[in-house]
Amino acid sequence: MYQETSLIICDFSNDEVVKNWYVVDDGVMGGLSEGSFNSTSAGNALYSGTVRTENNGGFSSVRYGFKTKDVSNYKTVKLRLKGDGKSYQFRVKADRDTRYSYINSFETSGEWETISLSLASFYPSFRGNRLNKPNFGGDTMEEIAILIGNKTKESFSLEIEKVYLE
Repeated sequence: MYQETSLIICDFSNDEVVKNWYVVDDGVMGGLSEGSFNSTSAGNALYSGTVRTENNGGFSSVRYGFKTKDVSNYKTVKLRLKGDGKSYQFRVKADRDTRYSYINSFETSGEWETISLSLASFYPSFRGNRLNKPNFGGDTMEEIAILIGNKTKESFSLEIEKVYLE
């Protein structure tokens, strides 16, 4: 029996995929950060903007919800991207209706690279606080997100080719 070695969560070569992502900035708490998520001429997604710390702000995120995926046969999230040398968080939710996310941080180099994050190392967090719950169980997934919130005023730019599991 043939077993696929990877599961594509998002391939941005299809313009329609970008439209299914949505930005959530710190404006939900009175902050002034602004992020955007658009297609590039190269067929990738570009997540960019400015994080501002006034009014208790300090983060921007972009999210993508989808039908429940069985991810029990996969161990790693892979992101093919070109960052700006800054630190980001990748977040997953097993159930979109759960208030907390499972989080793993990653650094970008400024070059095209493939970031690998072990699903087992994603820890539960809500509003910046680590929860006293087990790490991601790895059975199902309904939402992914990328967040920048480095407690500093800064511009950011992250070009993403695809997100997949192995």
